[in-house]
Parts: sequence; C-alpha cells; structure tokens
Amino acid sequence: MTRSSFTAVGRLLVGSALCLGLSGWALQAEAAATITITNANGAGVGFNDPTPVAPVGGNTGTTLGQQRLIAFQFAANIWGATLTSTQTINIKAQFTALTCTSTGAVLGSAGATEVFSDFTGAVKPGTWYPFALANKLSGVDQDPGVPQINANFNVNLGKPGCLDGSFFYLGLDNNGAATDIDLVTVLLHEFGHGLGFQTFTDGSDGTQFFDMPSIWDYFMFDNTAGKSWVSMTNAERAASAINPRALAWTGTNVSNAVPGVLSSGTPRMNITGPAAGAAVGDYSVGSASFGPPLGAVPVVGQLMPVVDQANGTGLACTPLSVSNALAVKGRMALVDRGSCTFVVKAANVQAAGAIGMIVADNAAGSPPPGLGGTDASIVIPAVRISQADGVKLKAQLVKRSRTASGVIANLGVNTSQRAGADLLGRALLYTPNPFQGGSSVSHWDTIAAPNQLMEPAINRDLQHAVVPPADLTFRLLQDIGW
Repeated sequence: MTRSSFTAVGRLLVGSALCLGLSGWALQAEAAATITITNANGAGVGFNDPTPVAPVGGNTGTTLGQQRLIAFQFAANIWGATLTSTQTINIKAQFTALTCTSTGAVLGSAGATEVFSDFTGAVKPGTWYPFALANKLSGVDQDPGVPQINANFNVNLGKPGCLDGSFFYLGLDNNGAATDIDLVTVLLHEFGHGLGFQTFTDGSDGTQFFDMPSIWDYFMFDNTAGKSWVSMTNAERAASAINPRALAWTGTNVSNAVPGVLSSGTPRMNITGPAAGAAVGDYSVGSASFGPPLGAVPVVGQLMPVVDQANGTGLACTPLSVSNALAVKGRMALVDRGSCTFVVKAANVQAAGAIGMIVADNAAGSPPPGLGGTDASIVIPAVRISQADGVKLKAQLVKRSRTASGVIANLGVNTSQRAGADLLGRALLYTPNPFQGGSSVSHWDTIAAPNQLMEPAINRDLQHAVVPPADLTFRLLQDIGW
C-alpha cells in the first residue's frame, strides 16, 4: 500500500489551525455511513461563536455557532443516508477567512487529506483513491486517528469587503432571502469534494500525483483528442483541461442517470445571413437566470449593436437613445458586459423593443459563463458570448445600416444534445480556458440544466439532494467505487 498527504481542494465560488475547544459529533443516518465532524475552531469563533440568534427555517439553535453545527449535522445526515461504508468518515471543519471581495467570495473549500493506492480492495492498481473511499473499499481505516476530509468555510461572508450583505442562510428549508447563500447546499458540495469528487492529477500542467493516476482519470475522456486522461501525456492532459465543453465523464452510473436528470436541449446561438461572412456558425453561450429559457422554437432576428460609449462599445446601462432604440427594435441587441447588472441591460434593450439580448464578455475566456440576476419583468431571452466571439461578430457588423445588418442571430437549443452532456449523452466536466485552479476539471460544466450541486459556482435553484432525479453527484461517486 502507498499513501500520501494531499492538500488540493475543490472550491465553491459565488459571484466560491487553532486547536482550542476541539470536540467531535457523531452524525449517523439510516446506519449507512457514520460521519463525524471535528470542530477545529478556537473559542468564540466559528462553531463556538456565542452570538445570540433566533431559530430559522427549522434550525433551532440559539447561537450562531449552534446553528452552524446543526446545519453541518443536517448536511452530514444527507450524505450519511446515501453512502455505504463500515468505516467512520471524519471531517475536520472550521470557519475561517477565505478569499473575498465586495462582489465575490470563495464560500468554502474541502478535499481529501490523504490518498492511497494498492491497498487491499483497490479496484485499479497503481491508482490514487481518496482517503474515505480507500477506507470503504478496504474495510479498514488506512491511517487511524487522521481525519479523512479537511473543510473550510468563509467566516467573513456578508461583512463589508466580503460579498457585502450576502450572509450564509442557516435554515434547513432552503428558503433564504434572495441575497443569502444557503449553507447546507455549500456543505453538501464541499463534502462531495472530500468524498472523492476531484482528481489528484494537476490539470494546470497535466502531471500525475507522484506519477500515478487518480481513479478519476479513468473516466475523463477528451472528445477532441479521443483519449482518456490515463492514456494521455502531461501536455495532452494540460490541453484537455482547457478544452471547453469537450471533456466528458464516461462512468456508467452517471451516463445512465443523465436522461432522467439533465434537460433535453443544450443552449446555442447560430449565426447566418448574407453579411455574416466569417462569423457564420454555432456559438457557445451562457444562459441567463432571468427571462424565458431558450427553447426548441428559436428566437430569430437581425443582430444590431448598441453603441453608447466613446470607444464604440455599448453598455446599455441607461435607457437607449433614439438612434440605438431604432437600431434594436424588433431585432437582437448586442451589448457589452460592464458597469451595470445584466438585468438592467436586458430591461433597457427590452424597453427599446429588442426581441433578445446577446452580451459580449469584456474579459478573455471560454466557455462564457451564464448571466446572473433576477427580474420577473424580463420577457426576452438573453445569453452571454465570449469576448473573442463578440469581436468576431462586431467585425461583421461594421458595414451595417442604421436599421439592418444582414447578420442573423438564432437563439435556441440543440434538441439532440442534453444541457450539460455531449452528443453521446455523457456529462461534461468544467474545462474553461484559461485554467481555474480549484475549479477546473473537478466540477460539472456550468451549462448543465437543471443546475447541478457540483458546478463551480452556487445557484439558488439547487435542492438539498445528491441523487437523481435532481442531481448526479452520488452517481459519479458510485462510478469511482462508492
């Protein structure tokens, strides 16, 4: 048997040791698996915070620390009732300062503390398994007295400078205010990483941990290269990790569950028209959380840019001028990201008569993320495209007239492909370009619909579930041996 400590973690974003007072709580559900939480916070901090609070959403704790613990127990019970293992799973947990700005934050991070290979019960020789899974497969604790998972959660969330005003919602009913972050959802996500929803191969350069593959690597298949990660060179793996929407999970349990979990029809934008030239073709898009979802009946119209800035860009952060309104009325409005929220832009182009909105990103990267926000008054579809694709489209719009471009945008779905899966029905992993440490490869792609627990960013429509028909997380863990 070989073992090694492992420090990489999966992070959850939004926008993702003191030893005083240590104690443990045994959390057991349905006798399937026992999960214990070890409190690594000091006196008066995190789980030990004495700040009085009122019970909320089924959480009966009367101090902030108590409510945090109860939320942990609730999430642990969900996983405990789902997993099967004779070996206790211990999670060392603490609330601590994590990366923050006023508009974004790392909510939590977690991962296996050690990895093991060539133990009794290992299915693949010369392969790294996460600590808790190695214990399950072997039936013995591979390193007694050591926690299997280490987890950290953002103690400053909601305070000035740390996603201002957006606090963890500690209720158990997933019914917090629109500005809150549901803690149970975050816990389920991070516990999933610690249980094995991660590779131990370095996606940034493709190197394997101590020259051995992770059990994950057997199930990651690059559709462009036509290879799984275990068959690739370091350079090929590094290229695969930044190959947007081309890395598929081939595990049977996930693939069999995809039709019952992911929606039929993956979002797409198609460009045609007599003036489209080099811009003709299909485009990757990020869907909006507001407005109508893209459907089998497409919304089609000429593409016209909003131009309201001296540098030729169009932010649409204020009501459109007469000339811009004339240009987009009855047409697709192309606007630029920046300066105001996406729902403000959508409301302004909608008021001007646009039938849809396409937002060109203002930073390099692919695939384009979704458009966040909530506004029930938005009735036109909206998508985001990459900065590079925005440049390509604008080049074809230079010779437009005031009311016509000859470039036709078609917003709809590809009904032959599920949202978050490849054409063969295999779930897609998150492989943005450029590489995102802590997020790339060890999450589902953000185009999945409905949203999945193990995407790299939190979504408000997530349920407290890790199994179908809501979620694919446990099916992936089953593929690697759970």
